[in-house]
Amino acid sequence: MGRPPAISPELLLTAYRQGIFPMADPDGAMSWYSPDPRGVIPLEEFHLPHGLKRTLAKGLFEVRINTAFAAVLEGCADRDETWIDGRIKQSYQELHRLGFAHSVEAWQGDVLGGGLYGVALGGAFFGESMFHTVTDASKVALHALVQRLRQQGFGLLDLQWVTPHLAKFGAREIPRSEYLRQLELQLERRCSFSGK
Repeated sequence: MGRPPAISPELLLTAYRQGIFPMADPDGAMSWYSPDPRGVIPLEEFHLPHGLKRTLAKGLFEVRINTAFAAVLEGCADRDETWIDGRIKQSYQELHRLGFAHSVEAWQGDVLGGGLYGVALGGAFFGESMFHTVTDASKVALHALVQRLRQQGFGLLDLQWVTPHLAKFGAREIPRSEYLRQLELQLERRCSFSGK
């Protein structure tokens, strides 16, 4: 038996529009989630910790958009336990090719120090995962993501779940019913993550 096929872009995008996202299980199954409560960062409430302010002031990283999507995906998957299997990689690389999935990358010269990726639909951005191999690189990428979403008129940054790390940046939980209400409003907007 070969590897199960990738998730079709149509199914993935339909799921996102309903507040649902996939994660691969260790046994090879694919599970779908719609958490209640849901983690978000209200863009107007993003908190910039003092340590990150100092890092940004030093100009240690160059932020790039969509120049190394596959490498970011690999970086996010490179951990002891991961829900990013081969099907997830293939599925999101296709979404990237179609212009729906994006990466925000923090570089030091030719070295990719960290980054994040997610999916943009309407005025909503669905953050999927982040990683770093250089201290503060993923935090720089998150700050750059919030700046871009603000500039491009987005209104919703979905984090799926709130972790203690993300709480430092202003992440909070809202009831799924409120999340779905916000999502419905944002899907009606026409925003361009890439700025084109």
